Amino acid sequence: MLTGLDKIILILTIAGFIIGLSGNVFIGLVNCSEWVKNRKVSLADFIITCLAISRISNLLVSMSSSYILELSSHLSTIYEVRKSTFTFWRITNHLTTWLATCLSIFYFLKIAHFSHSLFLWLKWRTNRVVLALLVFSSFSLIFDFLLLKSFTDLSLNTSKTDKSNLTLHKSKISYIKNLTLLSLNYFVPLALSLISLLLLFLSLMRHTRNLQLNSVGAGDPTTEAHRRAMKMVMSFLLLFIIHFLCTEVAMWVCFIFSNNEYINFVMLTFYLFPSGHSFILIVGNNRLRQTALRILWHLKSHLQR
Repeated sequence: MLTGLDKIILILTIAGFIIGLSGNVFIGLVNCSEWVKNRKVSLADFIITCLAISRISNLLVSMSSSYILELSSHLSTIYEVRKSTFTFWRITNHLTTWLATCLSIFYFLKIAHFSHSLFLWLKWRTNRVVLALLVFSSFSLIFDFLLLKSFTDLSLNTSKTDKSNLTLHKSKISYIKNLTLLSLNYFVPLALSLISLLLLFLSLMRHTRNLQLNSVGAGDPTTEAHRRAMKMVMSFLLLFIIHFLCTEVAMWVCFIFSNNEYINFVMLTFYLFPSGHSFILIVGNNRLRQTALRILWHLKSHLQR
């Protein structure tokens, strides 16, 4: 039977799921309708649409995991169930992270201005650079798969109490090694997003200084584009860091305590990344923002009748 605290966690989990699902479904529907209408799609819209689809999948897997932990905790000890949920979550989380990183790189290459030959070479080949990153993320996903099976086995072994101390100690050491390697797999997208943010900031500072030297106002379109891109990348970076830290905390809590009560608190933040960043994308994209405002205006008019 659920306690009062469990009910609160369950309500917050469902609320986060509904909010995140609504935002990502909205992004997917708007971009797909534009795709069908215009018979073409830009690279940015394609990445955002794929990002929305991967986040919808990620939210569904996270909700399934929450259901298993809260209402069917006996299923979490079954190998196939635990392996399937963790594998699907890892795949969707991997795709979400790398697609958001590619979007950050795309904004950086399209908006920033530098005279360095390497930057200009990358800027002229923005589409190829983004596609190369997606290919690299595929190889990174293969590396994840090589670790997932052993990691799932070890996570089950460390939770068993009927093993000898020596066997349990070896399992825990191997678990820590696998967990460290899985965590390092997020270092590349984190580093790329951080570099993009820093270079965007540097480009904005140089652009603002040039405007001041030429006695031009700072409200020109290029400056505004810099600021919007920085907000998008900064929001992704902040939410990704929170998501990454909470994921790691959940893994270590599972390892140290083997108690679902502690994991439930951490799992609430799993909905923050796919939900929060999606609404920031809606606010930062003119077409998505205008469509959302139009829908809200129609809903308000309908309710006032």
